[in-house]
Amino acid sequence: MTIEQRSVAGSLQVGGQDDELEKRLDEELTAFNTAAADGATTEPLSVRVTDEAGDLIGGLTAWTWGSLACVDMLWVRADRRHAGWGGRLMRAAQAEAVRRGCTDMIVSTYSFQAPGFYPRLGFTERARVEGVPGGHEDVYFHKRLSGASPSG
Repeated sequence: MTIEQRSVAGSLQVGGQDDELEKRLDEELTAFNTAAADGATTEPLSVRVTDEAGDLIGGLTAWTWGSLACVDMLWVRADRRHAGWGGRLMRAAQAEAVRRGCTDMIVSTYSFQAPGFYPRLGFTERARVEGVPGGHEDVYFHKRLSGASPSG
C-alpha cells in the first residue's frame, strides 16, 4: 500500500522498495560527497572464502571512501564459525583498505551478533544505540589502521 500526500510544494509518497529512487539518491549523494571530500570516490570492497567444493564459507562486503573503510556485512557459515575465518576476512579487508590509502575502519553490529569479536581485532567501541531492534543494541566500532599513512 502506498500513502500519498500532496501539497503546493510537492507530493510525498511512502511505499516499499523503490529501485529508481535508490539509484537517484545514490547518484546525488555520491556527487555531493565526492565534492565535499576533495574528489574521493566510494569503491566497493569484498572478501570471500570458499571450501574445496567451491561452496561459500563466509564473506565480507565493505566500501572505501578516501581514508575511510566501512564494513557493511560479515558472515561465516555456522559449521565454520569459531575456526578463525571472521578474523581472516577482517584482516584481509583491512589490508586492502590500507593498500587503498585508508587510515580508519568502522563497523557496526547488534548486541545479539558479535560485539565481543571486534575488540579482539583492535576495534574500539564508540557508541551504542539502545533498544534497536527490539530490546537489543546497535554497537558501533572504530579502528585506526596501522601501516596507513595519513596522506594516503
